[in-house]
Amino acid sequence: MTLAIIIVTIAFGLALLLQGDERVRQEYYRRRLTQTPEKLPPATVIVPVKGPEENLGGNLASLASLDYPDYELLVVAAAKSDIPEGVVPSKAKVVIAGAGDAKTGDKINNLLAAVKAARSQSQVFAFADSDGLVGAGWLKALVAPLEEPNVGVVTGYRFHLPPTPAGFWGLMRSVWNGVVAGGMHHKDNSFCWGGATAITRQTFKKVKVEEHWRGAVSDDYKLAEAVHNAGLTIAYAPGALTADVTRTTGREFLEWATRQLIITRVYSPKLWWTGFGAHVLYCAAWPAAVYCGIEGVAWGPLALAGQLYLGMKKGAQRTRLIRAAMPAHEAWFKRYAWVHWALVPLGTWVWLYSFASSAMTTSIEWRGKRYSLVN
Repeated sequence: MTLAIIIVTIAFGLALLLQGDERVRQEYYRRRLTQTPEKLPPATVIVPVKGPEENLGGNLASLASLDYPDYELLVVAAAKSDIPEGVVPSKAKVVIAGAGDAKTGDKINNLLAAVKAARSQSQVFAFADSDGLVGAGWLKALVAPLEEPNVGVVTGYRFHLPPTPAGFWGLMRSVWNGVVAGGMHHKDNSFCWGGATAITRQTFKKVKVEEHWRGAVSDDYKLAEAVHNAGLTIAYAPGALTADVTRTTGREFLEWATRQLIITRVYSPKLWWTGFGAHVLYCAAWPAAVYCGIEGVAWGPLALAGQLYLGMKKGAQRTRLIRAAMPAHEAWFKRYAWVHWALVPLGTWVWLYSFASSAMTTSIEWRGKRYSLVN
């Protein structure tokens, strides 16, 4: 009984603590979304491609239509056959990377080749993913915080918006990944996401990103490591939130979610253990609260109801912020925003399953190739 009470108390306290920074987060979103960069230096946007995928042509077209005065778009692949016909915008330049280093992940090999091929006048490198649909202000949002002191890299994040009619697993993936999107904040972030990242050419060289990338599979965690090792910070740009409008099956989603956490466990073990511990505690508090109620503790059922309420409230809060940052997708939010509070209880257990699965291996399969991860 004592242990159950302790678990419930700690879990409820953490849930309350998470509510504490909501006003700060709201103000941060407001400030960033209305921020206008003083300078718009020439930039190179790099997007690796590896085979056909849903909405690839639309995603690349969005990167070719950015509201930015001077940028080039590089579409890079290991081989010409990796780029489907008819998807590359006319303004984009194609870079063929070749096989690259066998000990380095295919995506990183592509990125390294594209960086070398970038035009000399570009002062900023921006990295995108081929499964992301971006807004016209995406690059401006990424560039703006680079002007600030001690900022080494700026990151956006993805938000899954499965097309209508959105199936259960597509919505669950949106809820699952929305937890991470909602956790990005105004302070130094623990990682940057490779699908929406910007760094100056000067900083890229200074922190020796290429050296950190060689022999690695995760481009974003190794980029974050390079920046943090140099004493610089990672700024979050909500205006660079990127829509993933693809469909998914249950199997595809669970494999994808587990792969994300395997990569996190290898490249950012502290972040993985923090998340794992929080989910174990949170999930354990549910049966503990029920047990307290059965044993006659009057507040047991109330504690369970309170945990559910706070978790669902947090889901609704983060969705309101993300919705404000993605006005082009208002129709989707009008139809499906409710799932980001209604499915939070189930999503918590899916998170726990993903953590448990990721603890069992350091091997992943991505785009038809298996990697054994070593940090």
